[in-house]
Amino acid sequence: MPIEINNLSYIYAKGTPFEQKALNNICLKIEDGEFVGLIGHTGSGKSTLIQHINRLIKPSEGTIIVDGEDINGDKINLKKLRQKIGLVFQYPEHQLFEMTVYKDVAFGPQNMGLSKEEIDIRVRKALDIVGFSGEDIYEKSPFELSGGQKRRVAIAGVLAMEPKVLILDEPTAGLDPKGRDEIFAEIKKIHEQSKITIILVSHSMEDIARYVQRLIVMDKGTVAFEGEPKNVFTHIKELENIGLGVPQVTYLMQALKDKGFNIMDNPMNINEAYEEIIRLLK
Repeated sequence: MPIEINNLSYIYAKGTPFEQKALNNICLKIEDGEFVGLIGHTGSGKSTLIQHINRLIKPSEGTIIVDGEDINGDKINLKKLRQKIGLVFQYPEHQLFEMTVYKDVAFGPQNMGLSKEEIDIRVRKALDIVGFSGEDIYEKSPFELSGGQKRRVAIAGVLAMEPKVLILDEPTAGLDPKGRDEIFAEIKKIHEQSKITIILVSHSMEDIARYVQRLIVMDKGTVAFEGEPKNVFTHIKELENIGLGVPQVTYLMQALKDKGFNIMDNPMNINEAYEEIIRLLK
């Protein structure tokens, strides 16, 4: 389900003294099944952009075409659109409210009017995808779980509606390193197993570099850079100038280049850097 964003602009509080242009002539295409990273400093427009994609916000100018249909058209079915495009906000565990994990994950499919049998299949499948299998978890209160586990339940609640696109806004915010690693491992598994489009918003350069296929960098409501992470992270000074950075390993390899070492690639993680250093030593 491809997404085409054409000349998208958005102005907050238009016509008031607080008017502010949050997006300025954004043009992007996200292909079906892509794993895309979206980064930018606070106020860059990334959260405003993702809210446009499942039409929580209507644009001031421009169009968004999802699966060949203008989502801002008069005939768009918003309920069906939001079933196709699942949006997981920061701290989604704050949206948990049912008495049991099973009931919380089943809430979305129930609202879709599915049969009891289909709901059961979807709930079990979604919980299995995020690493919860077995009857013991189903009847637990979600409020008894750890922060990382709650977040996985919240993600399962979106997956149970079987979206074609999954948007995750800072899915590891506030988690400890173990919880963060668990969430990213589950997101990777979701992409590999379900083949759905994933748009990941994150401030962690290391995590973005490790998982996404394409990177979109936003600054002041515009797209500053776009491309494979290896190519985007070559713009170290430019990224620093807009309040971002690059993975620590990229800084290391750049320092080696500055010392005269013949670094042939642009390693994105420790394993790639290790292989490049071994090559140099040989």
